Amino acid sequence: MPTYLMLSTLGPEGMATLRENPRRLKEVNGEVEQMGVKVISQWALLGPYDFATILEAPDEKVVARVALTLGARGTLKTKTMTAISIDEFIDAVAVT
Repeated sequence: MPTYLMLSTLGPEGMATLRENPRRLKEVNGEVEQMGVKVISQWALLGPYDFATILEAPDEKVVARVALTLGARGTLKTKTMTAISIDEFIDAVAVT
């Protein structure tokens, strides 16, 4: 299954929600998985982004639905990129 890196930035409302209920992160991950995406790993970040999440999904359309659904809540913004493993990258660019 393809892999994606989702970077998230919380808005003020999202920050307030997490301050009141930090476990909300796990609840949102469960909601994401119900949309057909597997959360592989997740980190809280310091800097311009608040969270980095590695996802596996059947295709970019499913990930786009997840990003739109989460963004429509108004509590966060996301930036999502396709990730290719180093071995797959080497195979793809190797001159034969």
